Amino acid sequence: KRMTSASATGGRRLGPEDRREQIIVSAAKVFEEKSFADVSMTELAKAAGVGRPLLNHYFGSKRELYLDVVRRFVFIPEVAVDRIPRSASQEKRIGAVIDRWLDVAWRHRDMWISTVMSDALRRDPEMDRILQDADDVAARRMMDALEIRPSEGSAAAVHSMIVAYGGLAKAASKQWLVTGALDREQVHLLLVRSLLAIVRDVLPACEADS
Repeated sequence: KRMTSASATGGRRLGPEDRREQIIVSAAKVFEEKSFADVSMTELAKAAGVGRPLLNHYFGSKRELYLDVVRRFVFIPEVAVDRIPRSASQEKRIGAVIDRWLDVAWRHRDMWISTVMSDALRRDPEMDRILQDADDVAARRMMDALEIRPSEGSAAAVHSMIVAYGGLAKAASKQWLVTGALDREQVHLLLVRSLLAIVRDVLPACEADS
């Protein structure tokens, strides 16, 4: 017997935002176990306890749903930004951001390795666009978390520098989660100190050049 959308949530009828969130969470579990190519919209609908038409209504396609799932793993949500005390030092704010990154990477490492760290996905033009978009979201959220406010003349360059730093963060995390060459503390040290140098030295120089 197929589970209905009401029975999947203990008999409660969810509003649009809660329903969308529930679908993303259930889809993430599916994508942690299977690759994008091996998952169907029918399977995703079944996992969420909803009908295929409702899934299409919220996301339109598997690609759109996958994009939202991937974004969930790479960007810093507003609530995480709000939890960082405004009075904290720049180094502590950076440390809090990196802790959040590493927490998510460890908690969902199978999904993280198969998507965020996948070189194979980068060779697929469609998936590469998805990951590029996710990188842009991550950079904007990082800038919000650290209150980086570049001038109009340097905004594009600063954003690109933060995107580039995201590449370092992914490479360092791979050395921890995949090869085991680094432990979490070493990755944390590398990423915090590198970002601190970028914020204190590189970005001001970029502003001066602009």
